[in-house]
This record gives sequence, C-alpha cells and structure tokens, in this order.
Amino acid sequence: MKYESLHDRLRGPIATALKKELGVKNTHALPRIQKVVVNVGINRSKMESKEMHEYIGESLARITGQKPVFTRSRKAISNFKIRQGLVVGAVVTLRGRRMEEFLDRLLSYCLPRIRDFRGVTTKLDGHGNYAIGLRDHTIFPEVPPVDANRLFGMQIQMTIAAKNDEEARALLKNMGVPFRPSPKSGKKQQSVDHSAASGDTPSS
Repeated sequence: MKYESLHDRLRGPIATALKKELGVKNTHALPRIQKVVVNVGINRSKMESKEMHEYIGESLARITGQKPVFTRSRKAISNFKIRQGLVVGAVVTLRGRRMEEFLDRLLSYCLPRIRDFRGVTTKLDGHGNYAIGLRDHTIFPEVPPVDANRLFGMQIQMTIAAKNDEEARALLKNMGVPFRPSPKSGKKQQSVDHSAASGDTPSS
C-alpha cells in the first residue's frame, strides 16, 4: 500500500473528516496549521562554547531542512548571569511543504521512537495553538547518536488558524497526533514534557 503524505492527507481525507466532524462546508473555513516554530534554548553553563553552537545549528538544519537563526539577549540580567548580546537560543520557522514534511516525520516516526512513550497532552493554549517539548533531539533519524553531554532539548510550537481549541484539537487528532488517554484511577501517565525545552534537560 502506497504511503500518503501529510500534504495529501490534509487536502483529502483529513479535510473530509473535519467537514463532517465540525459541520463546515467551506474548505477554506477549516482549521489549518499556519507555521511551526522549532526553538532550542541554549544553557549558558553547558552550551556556551562555539563548538556546541555550531553543533546545534548543524543539527537543527538537518532536522528541519532550514538554517536556524540564533537569538541574542536584548539586555543584561545579572541574576541569570546573562550579558547583553549573549546567544540564548536558536530558532527555525517552517511554513508550507517544508513544515508539512517536518510534521509528517515527527508524528509518524520520531515520537514513536521515544522510550516509554505514553502520548502527548491534549491541552492547548486557549487560542488554538499547540506546543510539544522534546528532551532529546536524537529521536530524529537525521541526527546520529551523540555523547550525553551534547544532547539538547527543543520546543515545537504549532500556530493553528482555528476558532477555538476544540477545532484545533480536531485537526491535530485527524493528523495523527498521539494524544494520551485520560488517566484512570488517579494514576499519572508519562508523556512528552511540554514545558519550554532547555539545554539542561535530561534525555528522554
């Protein structure tokens, strides 16, 4: 059976299912993903070296297919030992086909590679946007395994054009986002960390 890409499914079976589920007739009124932002927070104590910055940039370029932009602090914060102009993160913004290809790999291959994976949270931000935090960048097949001191986390932010969280959640569900089931009998289930990923987070 031929594999159908996310690009084709969004314009075919996913659109059909959303029309039926949401009661929308106009295809252009359906919720859609506008962009995906992949962000890596750079920890000053462990990731300050030029070699580590180069490795993060190279890894993000391999993972996303796009060169990242390094962000710098706008002002000095003495409590966090941050100087003005210090590199504090790396960001890639994806749109169009490149965004769809990235999400396709993330959902169909990368997330299932996480050890003891139990699904991701169903909580959105109240405006229809959704974020996933990852602790280990090597779940992406483009990146070869590395030493533990070179691992870094990332946050994947999806900006979704939708009227509310329910519409956005319906889109994500039909795309194949593996939402975790509701906890039973008070037991907490493990999932991908959805806090902002930072450089000092341990590997999944």
